[in-house]
Amino acid sequence: MNFDLRLPIGIMFSLYGAMLVIYGLISDNAIYERSLGININLVWGTVMLVFGVFMLLLAWRGRKKT
Repeated sequence: MNFDLRLPIGIMFSLYGAMLVIYGLISDNAIYERSLGININLVWGTVMLVFGVFMLLLAWRGRKKT
């Protein structure tokens, strides 16, 4: 069986992270007043995007060795 779970997890986190980063960049800063001015969408989108890319790199590295 040649199924690597890191690939769909990496794709999912990368897509959702990219969507949150884009939304955090284009949204109005007034909606972040309740969160002490911290752009939560941008912060967590970046975290999710980095994690997704890391999982994709691990999946790519795993396929390369096989």
